[in-house]
Amino acid sequence: MLFSGAMTALVTPFKNNALDEEAYRNFIEFQITEGIHGLVPCGTTGESATLSHEEHERVIEICIDQAKGRVPVLAGAGSNNTIEAIRLTRFAQKAGATGALLITPYYNKPTQEGLFQHYKAIAEAVDMPLVPYNVPGRTGCNLLPETLARLTKMFSHIVGVKEATGDMAQGSKTLSSSPANFSVLSGDDFTALPLMAMGGKGVISVTSNLVPGRMAAMCNAFNKGDVAESARIHHELFPLHEAMFFESNPIPAKTALHLMGKMEAEMRLPLCPMGEPAKEKLVAVLRQLKLI
Repeated sequence: MLFSGAMTALVTPFKNNALDEEAYRNFIEFQITEGIHGLVPCGTTGESATLSHEEHERVIEICIDQAKGRVPVLAGAGSNNTIEAIRLTRFAQKAGATGALLITPYYNKPTQEGLFQHYKAIAEAVDMPLVPYNVPGRTGCNLLPETLARLTKMFSHIVGVKEATGDMAQGSKTLSSSPANFSVLSGDDFTALPLMAMGGKGVISVTSNLVPGRMAAMCNAFNKGDVAESARIHHELFPLHEAMFFESNPIPAKTALHLMGKMEAEMRLPLCPMGEPAKEKLVAVLRQLKLI
C-alpha cells in the first residue's frame, strides 16, 4: 500500500520571508531518521496558501530530493481552481512525487456533482496516485462518502482519502464504501487510532512534526496487533494533539519547533506569532513531554 502509517504534514520553514532550505532539508532528515512513514509537503500545515507558485514547486522538489525514495512523498497539489490543480498535480508527477494530495475546492462551495467533476477532471488529466483531502472546517464543503465512491469506481489511481471531518460516522461510511487496498487516512491526530480501529490505514499528522518517532510507533504497534501499546502512545500524546490547535495550525507547531531548535518561528501573514497565554500553555505541554 502506497500510503499508510504516520505521514507528516510538513511545516515550511521561513527565514527573512524566504524558504529556509537548510532548515527544511535538516527537518526532513530528522523526520526520516526518526522513522516516519511518509512526508506531505505543501499542505495546510505547510502554509501552502501563502506560497508563490515558484515556492510551492521548490518545496516539493526539495522534499523529493532530500527523501531520495526512502519514504513516499505525497505532494500537496490541490486548488479551488480545477485548472490550477491540474497544473500543480502535473508538476508533482514530473518532479517525482509518489502521489498528490488534493484539497476539496475551498471558498467556491461546490455541490457534490461539482466535487465529482473537479476530481474527475484531475484524474483524467494525470495518471499518478491521487488522494483527495476532505476538511470541511477549512473549505466549507464536504466530500461525502457516496461521491468518493463514485470516483473510486471510475478511477483506480484515486488510491486514498485524507479524512479530516472528525466525524467517525462519516469515517465509517467512507471505510465501508471503499475498494480494497484503498487508504483512508485520518487528517486529525486525535482520530487516528479510532479510525485505524475501524480499518483506516494511518494518519497525515501535525503532531508528528514534533514527534515523528512516537506517531510512527503508535501506528507500528497497532499494525502488529498491540492495541494496548498503540492506545498508550495515543493517550500519552493527546495533550500534544490538543496543543497543536491552541491557535490556528501551524502556529503552535512552528512555535514548538522553534523552541526545540529546529527552525525559526516565522510565519506569513495573515498568520502571526503565537499569543503569550497560548504559548505558555504550549510550553507547559512540551515540558511535560520532555521535548524542551
